[in-house]
Amino acid sequence: MTISELAARLVDIPSVSGNEREIADFVEARLRANPALDVTRDGDAVVARTHLGAASRVILAGHLDTVPIAGNVPSSFFDSDESHPHLFGRGSVDMKSGCAVFLALAEELTHPRLDVTWVFYDHEEVAAELSGLGRLAADHPEWLTGDLAVLGEPTNARIEGGCNGTMRLNLTATGQAAHSARPWMGTNAVHALAEPLRRLAEWEPQVHRVGGLDFTESLLAVGISGGGARNSVPDEATLIVNFRFAPDRSEAAAEAYVRDLFADLPLAIEVTDSAAAAAPGMDHPEFARLAGLLSERGAGDPVAKLGWTDVARFSALGVPSINCGPGDPLLAHRADEACPVEQMDAMHEIFTQWLQASEKMAS
Repeated sequence: MTISELAARLVDIPSVSGNEREIADFVEARLRANPALDVTRDGDAVVARTHLGAASRVILAGHLDTVPIAGNVPSSFFDSDESHPHLFGRGSVDMKSGCAVFLALAEELTHPRLDVTWVFYDHEEVAAELSGLGRLAADHPEWLTGDLAVLGEPTNARIEGGCNGTMRLNLTATGQAAHSARPWMGTNAVHALAEPLRRLAEWEPQVHRVGGLDFTESLLAVGISGGGARNSVPDEATLIVNFRFAPDRSEAAAEAYVRDLFADLPLAIEVTDSAAAAAPGMDHPEFARLAGLLSERGAGDPVAKLGWTDVARFSALGVPSINCGPGDPLLAHRADEACPVEQMDAMHEIFTQWLQASEKMAS
């Protein structure tokens, strides 16, 4: 079975978040067929490990779940220009093609020069508290012990180091209710949001260089609500703000930055959701080796991951981590999600070259 055929098989197993049992069973069965692997499972998360006594251990991780299907299962293949076949289907980009590459490596590697831990987990596409990787980190941290980690998120087959943190905050203004025919008798809370909206509209994205990579921060309004009866002056209104912050800011520092930006305004500010950023860890020699192999295949230099990914969970465990997988991240979650077959094959070849010991070393 080719890598793309294995990826298609994974796509054809529907696994919308919360329904990962069948795909976890499939992955577990294939992993258990390799007697060299120690395979364990927690719920619908499956972990397989080598125990070779190597000097270092690398973790290869990917999530099995997808966002809801949108008429894009079962999978199919098509040629974009008669010479570049693509795998179409939900999860082909995010991230079953990456999982197929890692699963094939677990089945095929005969003499890895590093010990390897493979992690296939559930509930990535939903609320953070449901994350299968978070559950493993809390209940079985020893399963996630390693010196470095690669998350197979789609990156167009290049390295995207670390990730920005993310924080959502509610900015609430209060006023005084009155009849809309006599608005001077009240204080309009919706109007009070004009100034914070102006500041957000004028805020310029900031670039922070961390670990040799440029992380661009963003701060913007993503929602607004307020008012009740349409003949009344609203006495409360809330602006929802999202801050994507660079890895040189802690969550506390990110919150302080936002609070300081609006400190002179009569707003109640509440953090409703937050996840830490992750430094890229690109100074690890094994990442440099992988980056060199990717560069030889024309992947380009490593860049910063601007969205939040589970590399942050590995970073919190003290494991430097990168994102690297086949597929265009801009196609993730789209109805026309499709991954180039040549990227899957290239990733498989490069990771095999990176991890496999030479015959001389193996003997």
